[in-house]
Amino acid sequence: MSDSISARLAELGITLPEPAAPIAAYVPTLEIGGLLHISGQLPFRADGSLITGRLGADFDVAHGREAAERCAVMLIAQMKQALGSLDRVARIVKLGAFVSSDPHFTEQPKVANGASELMEKVFGDKGRHVRSAVGVPVLPLGAAVEIDAIVAVTGG
Repeated sequence: MSDSISARLAELGITLPEPAAPIAAYVPTLEIGGLLHISGQLPFRADGSLITGRLGADFDVAHGREAAERCAVMLIAQMKQALGSLDRVARIVKLGAFVSSDPHFTEQPKVANGASELMEKVFGDKGRHVRSAVGVPVLPLGAAVEIDAIVAVTGG
């Protein structure tokens, strides 16, 4: 499966970045009880720049979807580093999306679709998951979106 996932990433034009190091007192991943818990990941572009801004005030849904997709790429990079191989991914169980939003912005689910749709493109049916998408007034470093994940894993 790893070869097919690697091929799928290449087909989608996705190169996994170096996983982001924690910016505070926590670990990026924790595997326990057959689940890999991944701390919230920020939306870094391929050039390393952070996608910032507040949805509904500074930017639109398209900007947010791009940010959510970049969070998903970083989640996959964290999976690969923690598991050694993406072939250990049995299922993306849950994504939690936090969207920096104006109080009147209500399209957080559309923003989070950027990550959800990428997970399904990469992992197929194993990428379908449950999800929450909430608006928050501010995120670390001014990020537009932050997403965490729970992933079911095999072996170990």
